[in-house]
Amino acid sequence: MMSAPRVAILVPCYNEATTIAKVVADFRRVLPNATVHVFDNNSVDGTADRAREAGARVRAVSLQGKGHVVRRLFADVEADVYVLVDGDDTYHADSAGQLVGMVWEQGHDMAVAVREATVEAAYRAGHVVGNRLLTGFLAWLFGRPCRDVLSGYRAFSRRFVKSFPVLSAGFEIETELTVHALELHMTVGEVVTPYKDRPDGSFSKLNTWGDGFRILRTMVRLFNAERPLAFYGVAGGLFAVAAVVLAVPLVLTWLHTGEVPRLPTAVLATGLMLFAALSATVGIVLDMVTRGRREAKMLAYVALAAPGDR
Repeated sequence: MMSAPRVAILVPCYNEATTIAKVVADFRRVLPNATVHVFDNNSVDGTADRAREAGARVRAVSLQGKGHVVRRLFADVEADVYVLVDGDDTYHADSAGQLVGMVWEQGHDMAVAVREATVEAAYRAGHVVGNRLLTGFLAWLFGRPCRDVLSGYRAFSRRFVKSFPVLSAGFEIETELTVHALELHMTVGEVVTPYKDRPDGSFSKLNTWGDGFRILRTMVRLFNAERPLAFYGVAGGLFAVAAVVLAVPLVLTWLHTGEVPRLPTAVLATGLMLFAALSATVGIVLDMVTRGRREAKMLAYVALAAPGDR
């Protein structure tokens, strides 16, 4: 039989004094042998004190942004299974046991809590659209579906956490976590969990329009980083088509008259074709770099023990 894993509950927090004590208490109740770590990100409302009073281990992170906090959590905390959850009391603590079991007993490197809203206000329309858009994009990009890319409630194996290079600074971290798993072909489990609205006195740090543009920017960045040959190939193809459209009338005129009547257009067509060739070259070079980066990540990943092996 497998020995009991060391479980760490990771809670990044910024101004969650209204809810953090309940979050800590709920997870200590559900997983009494786990250690709750609250990393406070410059809160000014007493979040750290309330978390400490509730029994959590509290540390401070000065660099602002959820990505910076997760980077410190992953680097500083040692455990066999990690459960990442927001401190806003919107997630279902009783599902934590299922998430841990999916990692430790079933061998998944990541288990995602797929949110099912219990009230309409819990899941804003703009957030739903952005989540579906990003989810569909990642399914197309990697050929594997994932039902809730933006969920902030997940469990991870140790080898996932210690091989994950956190690059984002803010709320893009959830997307980055999903990409890491899909890129290395890790097994990912999903647990449908209730998702509730924030309690009175607690306010979301998300912004529908700002986060929407951030999601679109993330999609472009991911396409560039993960499929550079296709990304720059499309750009090069557009440049080449534009160059041919401009050049065809000039070539026909030159064949009939021996003259080039619109020299600026000829220069523009030549420049566009050069841009097309340059884009294709950049795509080929970056594709080789991406393959090397992916191999380095895979070597770091396989160097660590699988879930359940101690």
